Amino acid sequence: MTSDLRQTAAVLIAIALLLASARLAPAENLPCLLPPGQSTIDVRDPSRLPRLPIPDIPPPATAFRPESELPDRYLSLDEAIRIALANSQVVRVLAGVTAVSSGRTLYDAAIVNNQVDEQQSRFDPTLQIDHGWNRRETPGFAFDDQLNQWLLDGSRRDDYLLDLGLSKIMVSGGTARLGVLANPLRDRPGVRQTPSSFDLSYTQPLLRGGGWAVNRVPIVLARIDAERSYFQLKDSVQELVRGVIEGYWSLVAARADVWARERQVEQAQFALDRAQAALEVRIADASAAAQARVSLLNFRSSLVTAENAVLDREAALRNVLGLPPMDAQRLVPISPPTTERGNFAWPMLLELAEQQRPDLIELKLVLEADQQFLLLVRNEAYPQLDAVGRYRWNGLEGTMPDGTNLQSLPGQFADWTLGVNFSVPLGLRRGRASLRSQELVIARDRANLQQGLHAATHQLALTFRSLDRSWVQYDLAKQTRDAARLNLNLQIENYLAGRVQFINALLAINDWGNAIGSEAQYLSSYNIELANLERQVGTILETHGVRFYEERFCTLGPLGELGRGREFPASLSPAENTPRYPEGQRPAEEIFDLRNPVERLDRYGPVPEPIPPPSRQAPPVPQ
Repeated sequence: MTSDLRQTAAVLIAIALLLASARLAPAENLPCLLPPGQSTIDVRDPSRLPRLPIPDIPPPATAFRPESELPDRYLSLDEAIRIALANSQVVRVLAGVTAVSSGRTLYDAAIVNNQVDEQQSRFDPTLQIDHGWNRRETPGFAFDDQLNQWLLDGSRRDDYLLDLGLSKIMVSGGTARLGVLANPLRDRPGVRQTPSSFDLSYTQPLLRGGGWAVNRVPIVLARIDAERSYFQLKDSVQELVRGVIEGYWSLVAARADVWARERQVEQAQFALDRAQAALEVRIADASAAAQARVSLLNFRSSLVTAENAVLDREAALRNVLGLPPMDAQRLVPISPPTTERGNFAWPMLLELAEQQRPDLIELKLVLEADQQFLLLVRNEAYPQLDAVGRYRWNGLEGTMPDGTNLQSLPGQFADWTLGVNFSVPLGLRRGRASLRSQELVIARDRANLQQGLHAATHQLALTFRSLDRSWVQYDLAKQTRDAARLNLNLQIENYLAGRVQFINALLAINDWGNAIGSEAQYLSSYNIELANLERQVGTILETHGVRFYEERFCTLGPLGELGRGREFPASLSPAENTPRYPEGQRPAEEIFDLRNPVERLDRYGPVPEPIPPPSRQAPPVPQ
């Protein structure tokens, strides 16, 4: 066996032994050769995770702890919208008696907008520099004539390599390159020489990959994506403003309902006190007192429900505003709801919805993006045809062993190339299939856009009908409230005079309280539907004076922090939105003419002490 074969066999045996040991040995004993597999789930203790600061807020108000002694914080609707916008880094939307994240943040559009720079970077010039020092010592055999034998000899070469290139992709799809190469070297023994070259080349696609519009498709798509992200953010902010308005008016209606339930309790308490007094002097039987007690307890139960509804509505408003669930103040709305019936032109609403609705704008942008993809797919179906041009000047200088210097003249040795490269898959089946698919995608986008407009018109029509229905119901509820007020006064007068039974007064009290609650509910619904109409049209931000502004991120400029003030300047701070709603000096629910219908109860004699309400202290916590 020769020496080479012995060396080869030894290497193969060593590799075989290494593989066998890797298969037999445990994985943990060979951390460098065979890392162990992840066969278990590593779960850290929650205490080792980063901690969040716990907000210092008091416990929320409940039916047992109404916190009625807290000072009032008068809040207008315009101020509520400003607070919500200022606390909307994560945009929240109202969902019943709570608020949830919309999934959109103020950073989304800015993140997507950076893709434009990423796509434009394809056309940035690229500078490449390669340089290094090298030494090569190559062994070899040489025959010495004087010694008449073979000797082991070698040669050494020292060189330095500098390869500098500047290349750029043009918007037309062509690639230009400028290159400089210098390679000084010295042989020992031998000559010192410096080969060099200057290279200028340009390649321009004529069919596939060529054209200004095609090469800008990725940039256009990135800008369309940034627009889509912006309108998605705008859509969520529109829902935020609409949710603030709904939560505000719902709180107004709930507070008005509480006032009506409190008056019901007062009237039922007076009726019970009178029935008990009559029972004590034996001018009435116990049935009237029993009926009055049952009615009082039912009214108190309704009052607790109404008070809890106020707490829920205030908590929902606080949630959507970005405020804690409880602080040292109670929110009291002071912007009165509008009672004027709106008159809207249906054709104008349709035209505004087609232009301003963010969902329709997003469908339009999807169609525009797919049309850009069509340009790209159509270009990919073309054959490859490139025009190539290149010029290179080769230079050489050096010093011979005898000290002679040799140097080539500029342009003495030059290479040049002119030509075309062509390639095409026979049949172009893949390109034609992709083109057909993209044309069908565009047809689908147009159909989705028409369906979006169709759905928008139906949603707008539903809101249009609900708006008129809410106002008509409010107008009827207002008339019902006036009639119930008159009926309650008459029934109380007759009951106190002994002309009717208490059941008639009870029904009148119940009808009057329900009329107050219905009037407040329908007027609040009408004002909410006004906001819904603006939301369906897509102009709710514009009508409330809300505009987006850009706060640019300075550290991402070309000069970083050193370019502050010159690159990516910071914007001015945003101003407040334009006031739209009138601000009152009293709680907003007083617009419903909240006056006690029975104004002279004391003329029938002194009113006895009322029965104390049930305790609202929290039950003791079990140990």
